[in-house]
Amino acid sequence: MGREELRELQLERLQWTLRHAYENVPFYRRRFDEAGVRPSDCRTLDDLAKFPCTTKHDLRDNYPFGMFAVPRQDLRRLHASSGTTGKPTVVGYTRQDLDLWAAMVARSMRAAGARPGQLVHVSYGYGLFTGGLGAHYGAERLGCTVVPASGGMTARQVQLITDFRPEIIMITPSYMLTLLDEFDRQGIDPRAGSLRVGIFGAEPWTERMRAEIEERAGIDAVDIYGLSEVIGPGVAQECVETKDGLHIWEDHFYPEIVDPFDESVLGEGAHGELLFTSLTKQAMPIIRYRTRDLTRLLPGTARPAMRRMEKVTGRSDDMIIIRGVNVFPTQIEEIVLGTRGLAPHFQLELSTRDRRDEMTVRVEARPDADAERRAAAATEVAARVKDSVGISVGIDVVDEDTLERSVGKIRRVVDRRGE
Repeated sequence: MGREELRELQLERLQWTLRHAYENVPFYRRRFDEAGVRPSDCRTLDDLAKFPCTTKHDLRDNYPFGMFAVPRQDLRRLHASSGTTGKPTVVGYTRQDLDLWAAMVARSMRAAGARPGQLVHVSYGYGLFTGGLGAHYGAERLGCTVVPASGGMTARQVQLITDFRPEIIMITPSYMLTLLDEFDRQGIDPRAGSLRVGIFGAEPWTERMRAEIEERAGIDAVDIYGLSEVIGPGVAQECVETKDGLHIWEDHFYPEIVDPFDESVLGEGAHGELLFTSLTKQAMPIIRYRTRDLTRLLPGTARPAMRRMEKVTGRSDDMIIIRGVNVFPTQIEEIVLGTRGLAPHFQLELSTRDRRDEMTVRVEARPDADAERRAAAATEVAARVKDSVGISVGIDVVDEDTLERSVGKIRRVVDRRGE
């Protein structure tokens, strides 16, 4: 499909989605009316900017089923976020939605290099989190054999990978580092094993982390993107032949980039906050959903009709403000991974001293790093954070296996300022 043909399809599907949401979701009917717009006002794709945005707060305000556009009896599955900062966000799927989701994950896996008949080890968590089941049904749709390992029992996972010999692993990048550490503990070289491709998602990760994983595991490491509010994993995928950002499956999910402060639409290539509008979802259409992910849109390469989103390395709600300076955990990750003697396991601990915010980078040393190397690494990290980020931080280089290990999304920030 050419770009112009795709845009015609997008407009047709967008107009249907706006009507579907307005007619069946009281929240959207009220918000459209308040903004003075109707679905019929969308005559071009650019007209979408006239419609109000949707936030996670809106979903929580309508907990549990207020955002659904179909009767509850027509739903075939429910998923939900963890709700660690408030009520969980609940999403629902019709049978058609589940078929669409499986197809999008299958398409993503194909772009990542997976092929029918291969064995896929799924280490995303199963349950209310969309990662495990999303990957599972997508892999089966592609024609693969699935090992539903989920998270945890890390030593057993290494045994299964060694014995079953999967070619593909689907996992968070932080938990992949935990698995690689377990390979080392067991004296097994993962580079000599069966894995060929890792499909990593659910959290931001940097190019330095990609290089670390590829070098240690001997695989191609590619990014998959999604979020439960839009559908789950499978909204966009990095192609293994280019590794240059994630191609968005625009025939089903329409992207925009806006200024995170005033929601004004930014031009192609500009950095800002990513918004998504679903184009074909039945149970829970989502209109201009503010993902909080910071990125930019670029022309397609490996899949020319589909635009790419640059690799997400930060979220507006992950931003830490220390003494007036904006800090993202991925900025520290780049520095840690580029410092000799340090492992990729770190946490940022926030505290208050004399009414002044402080940040300490707690990072594990590599097993072969002696006391002199640790001290040099601490000095180097402190200097590079000061130079590149603009703040002074404390550095605490700790022993191997000191920090909490990830079995899913990693907890990078520990905020003790209120204690």
